[in-house]
Amino acid sequence: MPILTWLIVGLVAGVLASLVMGGSGYGLIGDIIIGIIGAFVGGWLFRALGTTSPFGGLGGVIFVAFIGAVVLLFLLRLIRGARYRA
Repeated sequence: MPILTWLIVGLVAGVLASLVMGGSGYGLIGDIIIGIIGAFVGGWLFRALGTTSPFGGLGGVIFVAFIGAVVLLFLLRLIRGARYRA
């Protein structure tokens, strides 16, 4: 995948995941990073579950990255919340 595609997928997935998780986002760079890491998490998760994206092409890539970014944000909030409660 060309770098521009990675950036676009990361941005879209990161922004959507931030909105779904009830946040205002982490800024342009933060959302891109969350989306790109989410793509790796989503790819791993989908492979571990033995399933594929219900969409093909770029839409499928964005969907997998979005799911991974939501999982990533959920885990980050769990860790951050546990740290602040102590």
